[in-house]
Amino acid sequence: MTAGHAALTARAAIASVSTAALLLSLKAYAAWATGSVAMLGSLADTGLDLIASLMTLYGVRIAAQPADRDHRFGHGKAEALVALFQVALIAVSAMAILVRAVDRLNSGDVTAEAEYGIGVSLISVAVTLVLLAYQRRVIARTGSVAIGADHVHYQSDLLLNGAVIAALALDQYAGFTGADPLFGIIIALWLAWGAWRASAKAIDQLMDKEWPAEKRQRFVAIANRHPELKGIHDLRTRTSGAHDFVQFHVWVDPAMTVAEAHRVMDEVEARLMQEFPGTEVLIHPDPEGHEDSGDPAIAKLREKPET
Repeated sequence: MTAGHAALTARAAIASVSTAALLLSLKAYAAWATGSVAMLGSLADTGLDLIASLMTLYGVRIAAQPADRDHRFGHGKAEALVALFQVALIAVSAMAILVRAVDRLNSGDVTAEAEYGIGVSLISVAVTLVLLAYQRRVIARTGSVAIGADHVHYQSDLLLNGAVIAALALDQYAGFTGADPLFGIIIALWLAWGAWRASAKAIDQLMDKEWPAEKRQRFVAIANRHPELKGIHDLRTRTSGAHDFVQFHVWVDPAMTVAEAHRVMDEVEARLMQEFPGTEVLIHPDPEGHEDSGDPAIAKLREKPET
């Protein structure tokens, strides 16, 4: 990640923090004025947004640090660790909202002064749309995974605010007294589902899960375009934050000198860097026909695809 990209992602994270802080104060008043469980759920989600944005800012800054003596592969996994912390907060919040919604459903209480909650939700929608537009620009220029995840989270906030508006309107104006706690339950389940998805992605990074099959196949196809390569085997891929790492073995003509093989590796790496910028590539040349005790699941990748 370049210094320019790091600055852009940091500014985007700061924008997220500022947005969440503004909306938190507005929704706190609306939740107090209306007594709405749906608004309480929206308030909790915004509180989590603030914590998540702060942690994203911290994670982005740590992950952007270059490799050092103690972290030779960089600091990219800081983003995954931050994500797991966020998941724990979301899970606790979802459970608390669910308990409150069920209690409210049993008591039959109704909301009050729905106009405050509806007004705040409309303001939240407008502010969130502005933030999303800015995040899209930053993602397009940097490809940041952290900002991308934050972008998806704020997209879900649009649906959340819409649910709050519907719950308040149905509860107070349409006389459907169970709407607010029912929407509160839906919001709690939505938060729990979001926590599950976030945890899966974070665990995949921490466990060094392989790239998706389509991305791996594309990588192999591009590498195999070099006319002096006789095939690829033992491909291993992983992602750490915004950084990708790849290592693989290639077959070359056994008669090649070390200097010639090195030239071929440099040319293959240069081509791959054009198609997969920011990826750290490690290539090991083998004489054609040499077999390693590699992963048998990679066997299909050993055949040279058509170009």
